Amino acid sequence: MLKTRGYAASTAGAQLAPFDFERRDPRAEDVVIEITHAGICHSDIHQVREEWGSSLFPMVPGHEIVGKVIAVGTNVSKFAVGAVVGVGVFVDSCRKCENCLAGVEQYCLEGMTGTYNGLERDGVTVAQGGYSKVIVVAEDYVVNIPGNLELANVAPLLCAGITLYSPLRHWKAGPGKKVAILGLGGLGHMGVKYAKAMGAEVTVFSHSPEKRDDALSMGATHFVAKAGPEDFKKLAKTFDLILNTVSVDLNLEDYLGMLKLDGTLVLIGLPGAPYSVPAGVLLGQRRRLAGSMIGGVRELQEMLDFSGEHNITSDVEVIDPEYINTAWDRTVKSDVKYRFVIDISKI
Repeated sequence: MLKTRGYAASTAGAQLAPFDFERRDPRAEDVVIEITHAGICHSDIHQVREEWGSSLFPMVPGHEIVGKVIAVGTNVSKFAVGAVVGVGVFVDSCRKCENCLAGVEQYCLEGMTGTYNGLERDGVTVAQGGYSKVIVVAEDYVVNIPGNLELANVAPLLCAGITLYSPLRHWKAGPGKKVAILGLGGLGHMGVKYAKAMGAEVTVFSHSPEKRDDALSMGATHFVAKAGPEDFKKLAKTFDLILNTVSVDLNLEDYLGMLKLDGTLVLIGLPGAPYSVPAGVLLGQRRRLAGSMIGGVRELQEMLDFSGEHNITSDVEVIDPEYINTAWDRTVKSDVKYRFVIDISKI
């Protein structure tokens, strides 16, 4: 076993504190990664506070992980010691179902193995996340980080980045397409950057008028603050694709009405209550209401390569580990531009 240290919650809702624990011994196909940075994702908070159901404690959160390979198993062929790599939201899957074989392991029919808050596929090993100094992961679930990108700014791409990149690619955002991003937070700001780099015309909808300059500097052409009836009327039948990154209740009928023929509204955020959608707004222009969840390993690598080519990273505030609990409180209050990243070297 490999001894390491991280920050963990001992019980549901507890403050995170230093935690000594052991990683499993590396297997032949594993890489051992010395973590340098880990992003703070709102889902870390949801899981520690059991807002999505029961969790497993003690829990070391974190699934936006970057670091350097310090050891490799005898069968590892994709990585060498010293490689700069990343790990995202899952660290394994069944590897044999049609979805895994198609490279969309996040939709594994047997369920993906999360990076933390669960057991690995042996049913015994507790999966612990990236708020820690070292992690052991099978090479097939590790990705290369482009050398021209700052590691602290790359970390959020492993969840926030791929969460927006994947639907933009799937629904073919590009030249001649009009894309709307609902919300300019940790997720939304990545959507603006990727959609712009793909060649789409981008409109940001936000409840925060003060974010206008940020949205435009990131690549948005238009910014709509506190959208109301006149905005929905003016923009009716305008967009090819709308990505909803917010987790609050919205009147989806208003936003669906802004889709043109065959347009798609993609749900990315998780609201607290079910949505209600009149069928007529979908039937009228053959509109679609869809969902999307992160991306597979192959697409994760594609996204990182694209980010390197276009020099795209997240806007971050780097923090020391002792600040994690305060950062969580600020994240809940949307008091960050636009993502917190932990300097793991200081654990």
